Amino acid sequence: MDRCAFHALCNMLKRVGRLEPSRNMGVEEMVAMFLHIIAQGVKIRVIKRQFVRSEETISRRFNDVLLAILRCHNLLLKKPQPFSQDKMDERWKWFKDCLGALDGTHIKVNVLEADKPRYRNRKGDITTNVLGVVAPDMQFIYVLAGWEGSAADSRVLRDALFRNGFSVPQGHYYLCDAGYMNCEGFLAPYRGQKYHLSEFNPHNQPSTAQEFFNMKHSQARNVIERAFGVLKARWGILRGRSFYPIKTQGRIITACCLLHNHIRRVMVVDPIDEIENQNILGVDGETIHHIETSDAWGRWRDQLAQEMWNQWRRRHHAR
Repeated sequence: MDRCAFHALCNMLKRVGRLEPSRNMGVEEMVAMFLHIIAQGVKIRVIKRQFVRSEETISRRFNDVLLAILRCHNLLLKKPQPFSQDKMDERWKWFKDCLGALDGTHIKVNVLEADKPRYRNRKGDITTNVLGVVAPDMQFIYVLAGWEGSAADSRVLRDALFRNGFSVPQGHYYLCDAGYMNCEGFLAPYRGQKYHLSEFNPHNQPSTAQEFFNMKHSQARNVIERAFGVLKARWGILRGRSFYPIKTQGRIITACCLLHNHIRRVMVVDPIDEIENQNILGVDGETIHHIETSDAWGRWRDQLAQEMWNQWRRRHHAR
């Protein structure tokens, strides 16, 4: 985070997050300590020498800053906006009215011994399963942290829709992988067909409408994988085992996503991953709050895949 982004963050936390200086510490020092801890993933007792503060003081101010960042969530989360087909981005131009992509990622956590079986994922690690929803510009639209590592991605999505405030504007949708249901609001790839980008190359082009759809779907949906990669590269606290209680760790994960958005908005160049911003339109109207398969949605995907395939073949054979 550069100097400009840091001061903009401090001002926002004062104004919106209601972060106030203490008798012996200014807001800038509080925020600097917080950022140092989450960026380096270090314990409080390690940085107390650098800041010449007691562990109790650092812990108290860490939580003050964390709460202030969470108070800014409405300001920092990206508002969902559809991608227009008239844009030139080859990855997204096929997906009119798409809002972005979603997926789950696993982050290691520290839990009580009795809770470890619930938090143990398929790889045997103790993790929380985090749902992330991002826009094409790689900013987070929605984050839900705290679910056990053993929970399936689809279960976490259902909880986000039913209990935790996530919704999809009617007539719009997000790209998701084959682990999710292909249903209204959530466009999944065809199962049983080539999908990963490594499976396609100049000598191994798509041979069916379904394969071409999957290739283009994978190219666009990759934005969520990139977002998770940048998030973990930027914040060291997300790469190692946490020193904090599970509830606090969930809040830290959310705060890291919010700060990720702040950096992408304020910094002219993101040293971790520079991308091109998009000018896209707003969304309003009815919303989708449930997951339910429908023949109509399946037919719409088939129609979209065929239209994409026909258009690509016409251009390909015209060369």
